[in-house]
Amino acid sequence: MDTTSSKTTGGFADATPGPGGEWHQTAGGDVPVLTTSQGIPVSDDQNSLKAGRRGPTLLEDFHFRDKMFHFDHERIPERVVHARGFGAHGVFETYESLSDLTSADLFQRAGEKTDIFVRFSTVAGNKGSADLARDVRGFAVRFYTKEGNWDLVGNNIPVFFIQDAIKFPDLIHAAKQEPDRGFPQAQTAHDNFWDFMSLTPEAMHMAMWIMSDRTIPRSFRFMEGFGVHTFRLVNAEGKSTFVKFHWKPVLGLQSVVWNEALKLNGMDPDYHRRDLWEAIQNGDYPEWELGFQLFDEEFAERFAFDVLDATKLIPEEDVPVRPVGKLTLNRTVDNFFMETEQVAFQTGNVVPGIDFSNDPLLQGRNFSYLDTQLKRLGGPNFTHIPINTPRCPMAHFQQDGHMAMRNPKGRANYEPNSWGGAAGGPREDPERGFRSWPEEMGGQKLRIRAELFADHYSQARQFFISQTEVEQTHIKDALVFELSKVETPVIRERVVSHLRNIDDDLAQKVADGLGLKSLPDAVAPARAVVQGLKPSRKLSIALNGPKSFKGRKLGVLVTDGTDAALLGELEAAAKAAGALVELVGPTVGGVTLSDGSVREPKQKVNGGPSVLYDAVVLLPSADGATLLTGEATAKDFVSDAFAHAKFIAHAKTAAPLLAKAGVEADEGVIALSKGGAEAFLQKCAALRFWAREAMVHAV
Repeated sequence: MDTTSSKTTGGFADATPGPGGEWHQTAGGDVPVLTTSQGIPVSDDQNSLKAGRRGPTLLEDFHFRDKMFHFDHERIPERVVHARGFGAHGVFETYESLSDLTSADLFQRAGEKTDIFVRFSTVAGNKGSADLARDVRGFAVRFYTKEGNWDLVGNNIPVFFIQDAIKFPDLIHAAKQEPDRGFPQAQTAHDNFWDFMSLTPEAMHMAMWIMSDRTIPRSFRFMEGFGVHTFRLVNAEGKSTFVKFHWKPVLGLQSVVWNEALKLNGMDPDYHRRDLWEAIQNGDYPEWELGFQLFDEEFAERFAFDVLDATKLIPEEDVPVRPVGKLTLNRTVDNFFMETEQVAFQTGNVVPGIDFSNDPLLQGRNFSYLDTQLKRLGGPNFTHIPINTPRCPMAHFQQDGHMAMRNPKGRANYEPNSWGGAAGGPREDPERGFRSWPEEMGGQKLRIRAELFADHYSQARQFFISQTEVEQTHIKDALVFELSKVETPVIRERVVSHLRNIDDDLAQKVADGLGLKSLPDAVAPARAVVQGLKPSRKLSIALNGPKSFKGRKLGVLVTDGTDAALLGELEAAAKAAGALVELVGPTVGGVTLSDGSVREPKQKVNGGPSVLYDAVVLLPSADGATLLTGEATAKDFVSDAFAHAKFIAHAKTAAPLLAKAGVEADEGVIALSKGGAEAFLQKCAALRFWAREAMVHAV
């Protein structure tokens, strides 16, 4: 049989044919020689070693075995939760010395810069799930301080589902795919989840958050982060101050709407990843301010809720957030697996000057995270992986174990020892070393929770009444959607019975949406609901949105004959506003503008829907608009933008396309003429024309 290959080089100038006609890329110039993992140069990476031209592969082919062995083991066990993540490097800069509050080295000097690594993630979905699932987002930050790694492992929501870590396996089992069928993936709209929630009153505050737009953020760059728990700061004199950690996005808050999220998942399941990657690559470095909510034992005693309860927050009106520094993400990873996938965050990683509280959820996390890393990364030496290695001097007696990359030198591998000087190895330092705050403890050993933990509805109600009318409608719609997927009627009714303790009008609207024949009685609360809590503006996304269009993306629909001057003015105005313009056209091969210049659209219209953009502009020529009226995806581009309450600017020539899409003029649909680009972008700072949403939904 003739085995001669007919392959071509595929454009590789350094390719040469082998004896069987196969092509080889050969090293030359600055190109390194291909080697095995043992460093042995490879002569042929195209063919395994065989006994004759058609014979079996030989066992002695160490290169084949080396290559295949590594490939077979490329995947490590994915995280049980937060499996789908994306990370980036950056720097944290301290605004001023906080030595009066904490002895932590990174907070001692104004202008101190500390390297950081951040990993954003979803909670419930597997690694292959989509970015825009309705889900909590992980917001984990590692500070590579001069005194070791500090991991602030938080979420984009300041409270959690449960109060005690012993319930965490149950929560995640309920939220994940149902075990008998392996679906649904990355969503909570199923019986198991809402069965658990309806039997767990402490989760009702979190239920309001996860049904809000907080769980469908526009991107990582536009969401808050929280440490969730109460921690302690301890200064050099041993004085303790309670602290809650907050990350505030400099660009402001923004989310998408549900219908938009569904379409984004279909069009670009990597939407959040791509956004962060492109922002850093373009030099639009994402920024957050770190803020402290600081309070003392006296406040904790008089506060209406227990500060150790992770299902509760402290309103910023009661304790303002003090900005203490800025986080800037300025570098993408060199290798996703090496860094984002292998990073091992642990809540137990704290540095001197930062300590834990007795929050039972935090205490359990401190145990769980270390245990998880041992399983995922193969043994105790995961700190030898570069992304997990502290960037400060290290000295200890830990040795050996699976995949050890470094071992202590010298005779002594124990302590205390009588070997003097360097031969004796490192010694503890009572002054600089980590010391736990000496909190007085006492009492019986009991499986019990503190009395104030029993209030499950008051802050859930406060969160709901803190939302704008539009946001409240979104919460109602989300509850109806999720519960309509629940097949067991009694579960739906139990959830509504909880809602009655939060807001009776909300409960009625959800019941109507589900078609319940009657409104079920409210669940008897373990502790009376506090009705008088005031709304907190900081709990609303809409009331804490951006003040400009900076960092957003503008989708511009163009065709042959598009007005070049109008497009140029729009691009200049967007650049001045700090926004990105992306052209969408009938083809990516290029369109010829009115001045004869040729521009290549980034997206073809059937692959660049308006859900990818924060606002859209329609600049087709008259002929182009007529042509696009026959393209269904062009109509969808306009009708979706209108339905999602986005600002739409258009040239007069776009009239046929607007009519085809059924768009009626309102204050968010703006005719664009020469000199009007800047004013349009100023309107876009509001992000959405929410008055339209109610009208569209009413149709």
